[in-house]
Amino acid sequence: MEDGPSQKIRRICVYCGSSSGSNPAYAEAAADLGREIAARGFDLVYGSGSIGLMGIVARTVHENGRNVLGVIPHALVPKEISGPSVGEVRLVRNMHERKAEMAKAADAFVALPGGYGTLEELLEMITWSQLGIHDKPIAVLNANGYFDSLLAFFDRATQDGFVNATNRSIVMAGSTAKEVLDAVERFDADSRGALLEKERWSGEVGGVGRDGVSKEEMVKAVVEP
Repeated sequence: MEDGPSQKIRRICVYCGSSSGSNPAYAEAAADLGREIAARGFDLVYGSGSIGLMGIVARTVHENGRNVLGVIPHALVPKEISGPSVGEVRLVRNMHERKAEMAKAADAFVALPGGYGTLEELLEMITWSQLGIHDKPIAVLNANGYFDSLLAFFDRATQDGFVNATNRSIVMAGSTAKEVLDAVERFDADSRGALLEKERWSGEVGGVGRDGVSKEEMVKAVVEP
């Protein structure tokens, strides 16, 4: 691994549960990911919760000397922030703005185990990549085999002709934080044709590529039909 952060990647967005789960392996994976993010010189973007896996990964990144940006709607503050938070907390009006801000701020996306919200955030970024709205790497940290069934679903969808092989490669997976971030750093968007539609989206609805767009364009892109 090269010293210092990748030229392309500065911030990793982590999607994960506001619960720690029933198996200690999930909390261990969150802490490992936080340490690995910091060790590679990356900063963290996340949903700003201080509880569950969200709190673990944020505290670990912060304790290891890297910046943390949390994005959360006003309505979720009482539910997901319990006690002191770390890093910068950015308050937004709703879930649409939260996801847009996180997508704009990040250069890559990693999912840890979580529930419906984690899955929804992950699938939206996969879909946006498939449509060419962004060209950023996406990976899941498959701790304790948590994502085995989801990855099998993606394989079945590809086998049965609902997802083509190129788009199946959007989702990378690893069983350790090192494997996941190695895959993220090796990712080559151009090699899989991810940029084919990017210019069209950038012109019409404000893409979320690494060049960045205004907050207003980002919110419009995900809120307006």
